[in-house]
Amino acid sequence: MSELEDVSHHIHDKISSIQRLLDLSVAEVPQNKMKKLGQELFALEKLVDEFEKCIGHQKDQLKQLKELDESFQKDMEDVQHLKDNIPAHMPRKKDSANGKESVVKQNEAADIQHPQPENVKKTNKNYVREMEFITLPEFESIPQYMKGRVSYDQLNAAVQSINIAVAAKYKIFRQSVKTLNNQSRKLYQRFKDQETKDTKGQYFVVEDDFREFTQMKLDKRFQGILNMLRHCQRLREQRGGGLTRYMLL
Repeated sequence: MSELEDVSHHIHDKISSIQRLLDLSVAEVPQNKMKKLGQELFALEKLVDEFEKCIGHQKDQLKQLKELDESFQKDMEDVQHLKDNIPAHMPRKKDSANGKESVVKQNEAADIQHPQPENVKKTNKNYVREMEFITLPEFESIPQYMKGRVSYDQLNAAVQSINIAVAAKYKIFRQSVKTLNNQSRKLYQRFKDQETKDTKGQYFVVEDDFREFTQMKLDKRFQGILNMLRHCQRLREQRGGGLTRYMLL
């Protein structure tokens, strides 16, 4: 803008000079001087035209820059919002074949020969089923009276703890008894005693597993979380033999 101001001052100086010449026009002015005056006026007219075009161009550029700055600021706000609201757990892609979320990992999917659910077999004997994390739409579908003060992150933290308990249990349960120490053998026997014909092929844990393998507090809030997980069809309860088995769906 300082350059435009310099040009403006220059034009004003030219105009002042010509005005003074015009004031002297009442006197006799040689023809060559009058011709030079006309040339100065013509040059000044062209300079003013160019100056006006330059100002218009600068105004257009300034308007575009302001619009760009507003768009950039909005993008920055959106990015900051995304950064501040990234969920602790991202939901996995659902399996379109059966409508349930896929729990088959990529390295296990390579071992599957037939896509039909009835023919799918887990070739990795160390595979342990996991409870899928709750998605935001699922969390929002839970009735408020059921959620209470439990947040989305707290609910998925409980899912993570359940998965830890399931993994720890079945890691022991699938080992040879001969390879286990005394403590693990006691746990193995407890796991075996808790099995029934209805739990065959299912993954489940009981409250003792939470106490053994996690830091979860089995209080009223814990029961509320289980209710929410049942609502989201992540588990179901099976009672019998004085136990409540939490079975993964």
